[in-house]
Amino acid sequence: MSQLFSPLKLRGLNFKNRIFVSPMCQYSAPDGIATSWHLVHLGSRAVGGAALVMTEAAAVSQAGRISPWDLGIWSDTHAQALAPIAGFISEHGAVPAIQLAHAGRKASTDVPWRGGRPVPTDEGGWQPLAPSAMPFAPDSPVPAALCSADIDRVVGDFTDAARRSLDAGFRVAEIHMAHGYLLHEFLSPLSNRRNDEYGGSLVNRLRFPLRVAQAVRAVWPQDLPVFVRISATDWVEGGWDLEQSIHLVRRLKEAGIDFIDCSSGGVIPDARIPAGPGFQVPFATAVRHEAQIATGAVGFVTDPFQAEQIVATGLADAVLLARQLLRDPYWPLHAARALAVDLPWPAQYERAKLR
Repeated sequence: MSQLFSPLKLRGLNFKNRIFVSPMCQYSAPDGIATSWHLVHLGSRAVGGAALVMTEAAAVSQAGRISPWDLGIWSDTHAQALAPIAGFISEHGAVPAIQLAHAGRKASTDVPWRGGRPVPTDEGGWQPLAPSAMPFAPDSPVPAALCSADIDRVVGDFTDAARRSLDAGFRVAEIHMAHGYLLHEFLSPLSNRRNDEYGGSLVNRLRFPLRVAQAVRAVWPQDLPVFVRISATDWVEGGWDLEQSIHLVRRLKEAGIDFIDCSSGGVIPDARIPAGPGFQVPFATAVRHEAQIATGAVGFVTDPFQAEQIVATGLADAVLLARQLLRDPYWPLHAARALAVDLPWPAQYERAKLR
């Protein structure tokens, strides 16, 4: 029997298989409002057989957007636009999930297909926020360092965003602590040069991200899981690393977090990352073993037998696919056939199922 297509239970929520749709920014939300693009993009992955379908990073505030076209969840209007999408995902047998995010010093940039340059204020950009007044790259604007009151406000933004997400019909919230965005910036000594209670020692650098995790967990129903995405390493000597990640995850587990989505990198622009098939799987395995928590493996997972091996051998509890699901929204249906699993197809597509 295929372990990839075995169910997974986290708290009171049952996932029909171990294939999750990873967050993938679409940069197609005017004023942060989801459109028909998001309904088709996310809905097709639910129809395609994935067990969990997660939105792209949804900014918890206007200042927390990566770009002026990022998805948002900072008002009830944003939640209302997302509600039909969460409903469609649920209707087609998948669990709707939302990633809650703040871009920090990597905010106010153009879309990738136009080069991703910083957007100046006179063109609709804004000053980014960060733990320290250190730009991400030489051509990036200098961010404003958050004061204690600002940090309190951002914790409130995450809390309010979680409440709105629940009202919109999402059943999993994932807190984005990876890829060089705000919470990761506080974790990494490469981007956090503070000398107050939020900087310096590991205990201090964990303080703000843990406050966010505790706040989201407090408003999320006890029978529903909360995920966290981490960058397990900065890939730079003297930066955030796996040992610190395991310590963080142990604290996150104490705070009631249920699942760790294990990625890497992103806090500096020139890290040398040895990307390749399965290159991040060992992070998921180490976190799973050392912290005794469910994990997901992400990054260059493309082949059904590769995904099956990851889950069947206990390297991770699930796989999160991104680019492969952009290439093929119905990858889970095709993977099931490759693994000799008779997975039900949508009734509307049944006549096309290969026997």
